[in-house]
Amino acid sequence: MAVTLTPAAGSWLRANGEAERLAKATGFPVRDEPRLPGDERPHPPVDCYVVAPASANTVAKLANGIADNQALTQVSEAIGTRGVPVVVFPRVNAAHARHPAWERNLETLRSADVKLVYGPDVWPLFEPRDAPPRRPLPWSSVLDYAEAATA
Repeated sequence: MAVTLTPAAGSWLRANGEAERLAKATGFPVRDEPRLPGDERPHPPVDCYVVAPASANTVAKLANGIADNQALTQVSEAIGTRGVPVVVFPRVNAAHARHPAWERNLETLRSADVKLVYGPDVWPLFEPRDAPPRRPLPWSSVLDYAEAATA
């Protein structure tokens, strides 16, 4: 397993030491920027992409083919590549889900065979700032979807 982060996630995880822990756990460098020409290619071939947790912004960008950072570029290419599964966990609130474009974005991803870890049984939606504090993310569901996608 290798990890590629959005620039914001890369900044946060480097600042709190988690990027180093991820690199140690996976045995691969954590990326959030494109490789430069001549840089090593230490990551193995990908058999599944997992985008988790995905903001409403990330979901919209994926649905609309906007690949403006390293992580989105990789996943956007995977969506257009036959046989490479993509699993997305949208970590959103009720206001995001009411946006007029939200359902269209989800349907676009579903039509591309993206597996969405989404619904009240996985991640109940709360109004902004009304969710329980420190609500655990549904990592077991995300991993179950990834396992099923690669079976």
